[in-house]
Amino acid sequence: MTQYVEWDALANILIFGLLIGAGLPTLFALGVRALAGPGSRDDAGRTVTWRVAAAVACFAIVIAAIVGAIIYIAAGGH
Repeated sequence: MTQYVEWDALANILIFGLLIGAGLPTLFALGVRALAGPGSRDDAGRTVTWRVAAAVACFAIVIAAIVGAIIYIAAGGH
């Protein structure tokens, strides 16, 4: 039975699926939490600078992954 299953390919798909399927939504949630979570605003009501930078970094990674996937699919990759 093991001759019909490519275990390395199965492991690669599982790891990649977990990273993309759970990692990107988690990263997006961290960006939202950085912008709107507790402690995100100072006494004057302004958003703390490092939180904005962290949120922008999280959103940039998510957008780059989405654009990269679209380009990969459009180029005929599979």
